Amino acid sequence: MKRLFTRLLLSLSIALVLLFASVGVFAAPNVTVISKKGEVPAADRILVKFKPDVSQSEKGKVHFQNNGQVIDVIPEIDVQVVKVKGKALEKAADYSRHPGVEFAEPDYIAHAVFIPSDVYFEKQWGMTKIQAPEAWDVTTGTKEVKIAILDTGIDQDHEDLAVKIVANADFTPSRTVDDKFGHGTHVAGIAAAATDNGKGVTGTGYQSSLMNVKVLGDDGSGYYSWVAKGIIWATINGARVINMSMGGSKPSKVLEKAINYAWNRGVVLVAAAGNDGSSAPFYPAFYSNCIAVGATDENDSRASFSNYGPWVDIAAPGQNVFSTTPNHDNYIHNYGIAFNYDYLSGTSMASPHVAGIAALVWAKYPQLDNSKVRKKIEEGVDPAIGFDPPIGRANAYKALQQK
Repeated sequence: MKRLFTRLLLSLSIALVLLFASVGVFAAPNVTVISKKGEVPAADRILVKFKPDVSQSEKGKVHFQNNGQVIDVIPEIDVQVVKVKGKALEKAADYSRHPGVEFAEPDYIAHAVFIPSDVYFEKQWGMTKIQAPEAWDVTTGTKEVKIAILDTGIDQDHEDLAVKIVANADFTPSRTVDDKFGHGTHVAGIAAAATDNGKGVTGTGYQSSLMNVKVLGDDGSGYYSWVAKGIIWATINGARVINMSMGGSKPSKVLEKAINYAWNRGVVLVAAAGNDGSSAPFYPAFYSNCIAVGATDENDSRASFSNYGPWVDIAAPGQNVFSTTPNHDNYIHNYGIAFNYDYLSGTSMASPHVAGIAALVWAKYPQLDNSKVRKKIEEGVDPAIGFDPPIGRANAYKALQQK
């Protein structure tokens, strides 16, 4: 294993010199952070859940009275996606006043979690920081453990990812499951890029498989309902771990129900804590059945952009993290990103480190339930600096050693 890691470091060093001779940025400076975008609800969409005893005819009357049209459903949690005329907040309030409606809320928009960056680095530091090589001496994971990447898609023929993708699903209007934005491909590489293949980068989950669940469109944003449907689909189709490097600042009962649906069926859910540098809640990471992940730098200090607070569970490397990027034209490439690999920053990059660790723990301890897997991850940590209240920085090796 030590020889393997030496070869990996050597190949990585060569790749860095050859591929990253320009500044890598994750998005244009005028792209706002997702929690700020997420404050704006969809203009003409709301999510409605009726009480169990309400008949179909009564539901139809309520929609007719409110000039609403059902355009989609999420049957597993009995929620309807309704197109309305007028302001979504006002229409949701109108629906909520009916005694047969359990709740109604705007279909908020989630965005990929990232921040601009123009800093060069000469090495991939995150894997060493979380002691991934030592963890791989214990287990290199298994392809039977699937990590679902709920994001903008994954590059379908990337040299470091194609062999890892075992399923694709698209809940957006995009014409392809491929990644035309660039965010999902970077996240996927951190979680489980092909390792020991003589190419590119290593992935935390090593042998783990990837499920590409496209819930954010080609512009990097998507409705909460798309995310909820993606969570449920991934759960039904065998994901053991779900990574969500996106979100918004508004709570959603529908999103929380989808989270609980997956958790109650044994899935470990990991989500980015957001990049506002505040303690304000950020969703879905804020929900108790998600592991909320903040970001640290090379010194184990909280990255200046990372959210914090009592709802943030753990931290992981998130500043200037080196991983896979699409091998074709994509949105973020227009702002300086090299094809195939580059450095990006954000809690988006921190979250898949933890998702990969979860996959390793599942591989080592397949008999555990998700609460015990989560416990091992959250207790097997190193100190992190600058979080209030204090939390630990993820350590893959320690997580595997926890009793």
